[in-house]
Amino acid sequence: MKLTFVRKLAVAALVLTASSTVVAEEEKVLNVYNWAEYTAPDTIPGFEKQTGIKVRYDTYDTNDILQAKLLTGNSGYDVVVPSTHYAARQIQGGLFQKLDKSKIPNWKHLDPAIMELVAQVDPGNEYLIPWGYGTNGLGYNVTKAREILGENADLANWDNLFNPEIARKFQSCGISILDEAAQVFPAVLHYIGKDPNSSNADDYRAALDVLKKIRPYIRQFSSSGFIDELASGDLCMVYGFSGDVMIAASRAKEANKNFSIDYYIPKGGAAAWFDTMAIPKDAPHPENAMAFINYIETPEVHAAITNEMFYPNANKSAREFVNKDIAGNPMIYPAEDVAKTLFVIKAQPMNIARLQTRLWAELKAGK
Repeated sequence: MKLTFVRKLAVAALVLTASSTVVAEEEKVLNVYNWAEYTAPDTIPGFEKQTGIKVRYDTYDTNDILQAKLLTGNSGYDVVVPSTHYAARQIQGGLFQKLDKSKIPNWKHLDPAIMELVAQVDPGNEYLIPWGYGTNGLGYNVTKAREILGENADLANWDNLFNPEIARKFQSCGISILDEAAQVFPAVLHYIGKDPNSSNADDYRAALDVLKKIRPYIRQFSSSGFIDELASGDLCMVYGFSGDVMIAASRAKEANKNFSIDYYIPKGGAAAWFDTMAIPKDAPHPENAMAFINYIETPEVHAAITNEMFYPNANKSAREFVNKDIAGNPMIYPAEDVAKTLFVIKAQPMNIARLQTRLWAELKAGK
């Protein structure tokens, strides 16, 4: 009797699960959680029109915010876009489900060389597919920067930010740096001749000393808000994402501002990163998520995103649809000699990640 009851309960559970799956598959809903300023105007409307699936689209501006949602569980999101240095730990923690490549036929358009780089954190490319990639470097109001440093000043120089004697010259017109420890510390470590992915706690304390010396001249910590402020002339130097600086440059030009904005990969090297699409383990609509990923990898669709947001993508077939002034810009698509100087930010052990967070809080508090 007891065994029969247990069997019936098991069967009922299976039926309920199957029914729930059918409902989820049939429900025309998709919940996406992505970085701010990261689509073309017709990206989401185009998907909705093509599939009849209604998209709820929310944004964040740091990996820490996304990770908090994922760790809490039951986020309700079907597609998220973590950077690879966070995604590596998230994969290890079982936060994502494997991609069903048979449901992503546009996978064939992905560049094997880029997928090989992503495989460093996602062996076999089982969980992640690139949305965009870029570098972290220096963005300037070039007009103001040359007034401050001189007409022939080298703007592709980390000293402009990390040397306090130079950084203080920018205090009156404003400096902004990314509000994410994992994006900033590697650049400082590289600047002082350390491994940008060091696991030595003393190296991070040395990097903090560098940052503390320029702290009085940092107006804000921002991972996306700096775009409009740089475009409006309220900032004159930022340590930011390549594409975001180029967005600011485009907006300033469209507004007929009397200054120019440009992005520089500092000589000696900078961080390269990948933002990737992933499906949370508890995603309520995984089939719709797969359809969305496949749609994004339509060459014309992904090219439109690159044309709007100035971030390259991993879709080799999309390159022909990317505007020539973007595809030919060496600060967006780095030349081979520059690419060789780039380093990839990697996932850190938890003790180092916690140390970064602690030191970052200390820096922001001005202690």
